Amino acid sequence: MSFTAHELEDKILNKEMKVEEVVGLYLDRINKLDSKLEAYLYIAQDEAIKKAKELDSKLASSSQDVGGLFGIPVSVKDNISVSDMQNTCGSKILEGYTSPYDATVIEKIKNEDGIMLGKLNMDEFAMGSSTEKSYFKTTKNPWDLERVPGGSSGGSAAAISSGEAALSLGTDTGGSIRQPAAFCGVVGIKPTYGRVSRYGTVAFGSTLDQVGPITKDVEDCALLTQYISGIDDKDSTTANVKVPDYSKSLNKDIKGKKIGVPKEYLEYGIDENVLKCIMEAIEVFKENGAKIEYCSLPFSKYALADYYVIGCAEASSNLARFDGIKYGYRSKNYKDAVDIYIKSRSEGLGEEVKKRIMLGTYVLSKERYDTYYKKALKVRNLIKKEYADIMKKFDAIICPATANTAFKIGEREKDSIAMYMSDLYIVPSNMAGVPSISVPCGMANGLPVGMQIISGYFREDVLFNLAYSFEQCTNWHKLTPNI
Repeated sequence: MSFTAHELEDKILNKEMKVEEVVGLYLDRINKLDSKLEAYLYIAQDEAIKKAKELDSKLASSSQDVGGLFGIPVSVKDNISVSDMQNTCGSKILEGYTSPYDATVIEKIKNEDGIMLGKLNMDEFAMGSSTEKSYFKTTKNPWDLERVPGGSSGGSAAAISSGEAALSLGTDTGGSIRQPAAFCGVVGIKPTYGRVSRYGTVAFGSTLDQVGPITKDVEDCALLTQYISGIDDKDSTTANVKVPDYSKSLNKDIKGKKIGVPKEYLEYGIDENVLKCIMEAIEVFKENGAKIEYCSLPFSKYALADYYVIGCAEASSNLARFDGIKYGYRSKNYKDAVDIYIKSRSEGLGEEVKKRIMLGTYVLSKERYDTYYKKALKVRNLIKKEYADIMKKFDAIICPATANTAFKIGEREKDSIAMYMSDLYIVPSNMAGVPSISVPCGMANGLPVGMQIISGYFREDVLFNLAYSFEQCTNWHKLTPNI
């Protein structure tokens, strides 16, 4: 499937293709590929076909307006609530749970006539960098089925890369949209914290989580970001900041734009072939008229450690609700209420999740609060200030999304530190809350390489402008895996 979402929409509105035909193409693709790719946890076949027929009837009636995502199949990470569909978060403890309501981002997509195609695999409760931590299955990278697609939104990236979805949504707490997008050779954006509502998304780290699109190209990414953004009275952390028309940012003109290249991001054990791709991408920006200057973000080296203190502390609090009482898995053998809590959580949660809950509980304890958690908050403020200051000088900064290409399944399973280091370059944006996009910028070792572009608060328009300009001068986004 080589169509982009905007190409499909044009074909539908011009009546070159029916919506039911489009949905059928994606369902056929899923049925053909997903047994070996394992990107989906739930395929909404009947629901999607029914909705497609309704939209075809709607289009036949010229008196009715059509939405901005008319007839486009959208697949969703399985921690974002879709009414009457499962919402497992990749965990045994939520196996069989069905959401009774739509997340705000899903409401917005449905209001624009998008079609829910299914729910996608993920690391349990979004805690992981490879999608190997799902209770249900391990998703494969479409470029090499022996390699991981990244995580925790690995199912979302793999589905787009393989043509199993036209658009997808993921969540990004510490790079979980951008890292899998880089590994799978697609586009993924983490919007500014507060740009997109988190209502209806199961929380991992409440001050870090952000919902965002994973797509085939920058135009699709701008399209979906446009329709899911905006203030939401159900989420007090959304910002009352006007959402610009991102389509106006999709032009090649970047003459005079000032771009910083942090030297620290080129020094942390980066693969020489990945570095080569990044340096070649920098030359493209120069040729397009941007001014490139090397700069420094010294506090970035503390971001990963800071993330694991704050993220685990928030996870410890957020996951306390999964106790075997209200919903989800309950142990069958228990003596009393306390025994239900202990056994249900011990049996229902995976090792990575329990590890992070324990670490979070530890740093929040009375004895350790000042030593770890309070200090981590101070370091986070320094990281935020550093990014705010650097964005006064530059329109954006560019750097690698990851230090390496996708690693083999099982390669880092027993080495937690190596796994965590997968997020080294992408965590700082979450700590600062700034928007960041990953776009394909080359191939290394036969696998995709992602370049990260970071801008100031609520300047997603700058990201789309720079990313689109680069994309129009290269063909990396057009490459597809042979699967």
